[in-house]
Amino acid sequence: MSAVWLHVYDVTNSMSPKTNSTIAGINRFFRDGIGIGGIFHGAVQVFEEEWSFGYCENGSGVFGCPPKSNPMYTYRETVYIGNTPFSEEKVNQILLELSKEWPGYSYDLLARNCNHFCDELCVRLSVPKIPAWVNRFANAGDAAVDAVGNTVERIKQAKSDVAAASKIAVRFIF
Repeated sequence: MSAVWLHVYDVTNSMSPKTNSTIAGINRFFRDGIGIGGIFHGAVQVFEEEWSFGYCENGSGVFGCPPKSNPMYTYRETVYIGNTPFSEEKVNQILLELSKEWPGYSYDLLARNCNHFCDELCVRLSVPKIPAWVNRFANAGDAAVDAVGNTVERIKQAKSDVAAASKIAVRFIF
């Protein structure tokens, strides 16, 4: 049995200091100010390593590093998630399975990101999912993209229906 922790980082890995400053400001306002979320990287610590997911062209996107020390982001805070009932050997087996299921090329900023991975890892560790605020912005963005995509599909279908009805009307008239 081991405690499971979520380490939350500000996504300030841009080469642009202005972008990093903007993201840090967004996170201060939306997380610290009004408590609804921000733009975060998440990693789950179980035993003595933290695990996360990111983009890469080949191989697994699952990677580990020492807790609270991912060099690509700025550490922000830690959230206790619960205790897993599993041994270290079982946890390693779960991580091996996830490594195969989460190839790096499947990373999607809105629909399959590090925080989605953290949720899945927590489920497999038999602890609660990560707090909703951690991935709220990505989930809202994903919902917006889906809504736009559905609207575009409805417009295409409506155009097709109007064209078909027009053809029938022309045949009927002549």
